[in-house]
Amino acid sequence: MVISAFIVVVPLLLTAIAYIGIGIFIVNSDQAYGASDRNYTSTAYTLENYNKMTETLLEKVQEQLKEDPARIEDPEYLKGLNENLASKSSYIIVRKNNDIYYAGNVNAANRIFESLPEYGSEISNEETDYFYNDLKKLVKQLDFTFVDGAEGSFFIITRVGYMMSRSILVDMVLAFVLILVFTSLVLTIWMHKGVFTPINRLNMAMQNIAEGNLEYRLANDKKGEFGELYRNYEDMRLRLKESTDEKFEQEKQSRELISNISHDLKTPITAIKGYVEGIMDGVADTSEKMDKYIKTIYNKANDMDRLINELTIYSGIDNNRIPYNFHRINVAEYFGDCVEEVGLDLESKNIQLNYDNLVSVDTQVIADPEQIKRVINNIISNSVKYLGTEKGVIDIRILDEVDSIRVEIEDNGKGIAAKDLPNIFERFYRTDASRNSAQGGSGIGLSIVKKIIEDHGGYIWATSKEAEGTCMHFVIRKYQAPKQEEVDVS
Repeated sequence: MVISAFIVVVPLLLTAIAYIGIGIFIVNSDQAYGASDRNYTSTAYTLENYNKMTETLLEKVQEQLKEDPARIEDPEYLKGLNENLASKSSYIIVRKNNDIYYAGNVNAANRIFESLPEYGSEISNEETDYFYNDLKKLVKQLDFTFVDGAEGSFFIITRVGYMMSRSILVDMVLAFVLILVFTSLVLTIWMHKGVFTPINRLNMAMQNIAEGNLEYRLANDKKGEFGELYRNYEDMRLRLKESTDEKFEQEKQSRELISNISHDLKTPITAIKGYVEGIMDGVADTSEKMDKYIKTIYNKANDMDRLINELTIYSGIDNNRIPYNFHRINVAEYFGDCVEEVGLDLESKNIQLNYDNLVSVDTQVIADPEQIKRVINNIISNSVKYLGTEKGVIDIRILDEVDSIRVEIEDNGKGIAAKDLPNIFERFYRTDASRNSAQGGSGIGLSIVKKIIEDHGGYIWATSKEAEGTCMHFVIRKYQAPKQEEVDVS
């Protein structure tokens, strides 16, 4: 639309400007011939314009006759007068007696000579214009006497009617050609800068995308259609980059998960094989050793089961399909049972467990008992794994937060560095990059905890000091019984 308007409107506008400009020039030029009024229709010479122009020349010749009559007989002088009239579609004829003494246009003079008024005619005496209808000529006549006494007449012959002069035609053709050249040049530059250059930049950007370079940015300094096209490209690039980064991260996490699970499964399997071989070889030759070996095998099998469960939960997180079975549960009773169950395991590991419940006995929450139990087990398992002290202590506190309950699980382990603390809930993030078999872990335990708590409408965070311990905090909203509507019994 813009290009079409430019191609049509601009040349027309420039042509109009050129026409007006040439008209102004001609009007100013006509002032030299007596056309003092600025009438721009003089670009097409009318009868009135020619009358003014020829009258001026006749007055000039009359004065010359008074000053130097002999000069009217000079061919060079007459030639000069004729040249001034040539651009005005006019020429002069000088007659001596009945012969042509001088003619500015010989061929035209021969055709019109026999029809010219006689010496001393009414047109000369009354200075009246004479118009030949068949030849369409305007004749101005001035009679005079040659030096040798011969009768002479000075004629100005002019073509009349709305006919554009040759000078105007040449000027307009030249102006139109220049306008076309200028328009073409401007249009070419505009097309190259406004169309081809943006397309080439976009083509280069798309080639980078095809080659996998998603970092190639296309600066958007354009407006209109190309600006919108650039913005669409940038949106596409960012989405592709985000999708590619997510895919790469998922592949990386999957590889790391397989590596971690493989490592963690290999450790208990190796232990189980070792203890089974000991039993088969008769190393466990006493009932105490046999009980110890069987108990160890059982614990290692439980570790394997826990790892497999974590893998299952991890798959559910990725697909957002963790199974939940929500119930209204009593906080005091539920956490009391959890602590009793966890306490037996911690006692076997020589870890002291302290429990404080500061909420009322009738406080309830809406939660999945199995998933909240998984949260507690994962947090405590993580604390046990990184205690690093001979006498471990774990404190569990249930606090009242008015509309919510807050659960705190604190240990006296080695703590977490401040730089690592914001990242501990990310999948596969490990504060111990060396990862030894004594600690183990798939690296997804706390990410599962975070997902479960958030799906319960709560939130979780951690506080820690190195060499002093870590405390995990999570909050779950209380269950609020709906208020019974008052019934009007009146």
